[in-house]
Amino acid sequence: MGICDGRVVIVTGAGGGLGRAHALAFAAEGARVVVNDIGTSREGEGSSAGPAQSVVDEIVAAGGEAVANTDDVADWDGAEALIRTAVGAFGGLDVLVNNAGFLRDRMLISMSVDEWDAVTRVHLRGHFCPLRHAGAHWREQSKAGKAVDARIINTSSGAGLMGSVGQGNYSAAKAGIVGLTLVAAAELARYGVTANAIAPAARTRMTEVAMPDMMRKPERGFDAMAPENVSPLVVWLGSSESRDVTGRVFEVEGGIVGVADGWQHGPRVDKGERWAPGELGPVVRDLLEKAPVPTPVYGAGG
Repeated sequence: MGICDGRVVIVTGAGGGLGRAHALAFAAEGARVVVNDIGTSREGEGSSAGPAQSVVDEIVAAGGEAVANTDDVADWDGAEALIRTAVGAFGGLDVLVNNAGFLRDRMLISMSVDEWDAVTRVHLRGHFCPLRHAGAHWREQSKAGKAVDARIINTSSGAGLMGSVGQGNYSAAKAGIVGLTLVAAAELARYGVTANAIAPAARTRMTEVAMPDMMRKPERGFDAMAPENVSPLVVWLGSSESRDVTGRVFEVEGGIVGVADGWQHGPRVDKGERWAPGELGPVVRDLLEKAPVPTPVYGAGG
């Protein structure tokens, strides 16, 4: 018996890296899994059905249940077809893990609008479209009087929480995913749906290139950057045990699990009337003295 026995799970971008690890971990805990992957390169080029089918074959060989799906999650109709795949193959949907993405790194002053659009499309739109169609499915189920105990697990990043030099497009998209998660948690609670996000640190085809030294596999001992370290939290968030947890962002790396403390209302001063520009220098500096020091942007140096 596993903690996700019988639950139907979609994992996007599951042909490799974190997505593959999530799909295998869900299957090991008794879930029936839709393995979605369009089969693109690290930069989002090309397509292939091979990666998704390879993970399905692994799951089936281990005695689990899985089907492959190669729809583009950032395409409106493709995302709808993905949800239909789960319902058609397994009779329903309980968990949506939004994970798909790729990188096109560039410093902001060198970045093209196409590089911006491609990355924000796959990460941000690629989270919204499946979420939107899954949410509509669960709302329909709820309004029909059926019990819904559903989960949305989105994938942000430390880059989305703190920023990352050379990844303005990726950082903006991942920050947007956090905002999307908070709104989804608030809006979908009435239908029996929770929404949380993770900000993982792990070895993937994206991070191996962006941070090769940090991501290098050790010759011995605990492999802190193995993507399989992230999946237990994702599986738990997809289980019935997590039904009271929503609207949260979890940082996870190796054996570390933490709750990210996002934007909060900080120190403030109310004059009771409009400020004059010349008055605000000492006021702002006093507020900054009282506020926490921001976490440095990744890659900003010392």
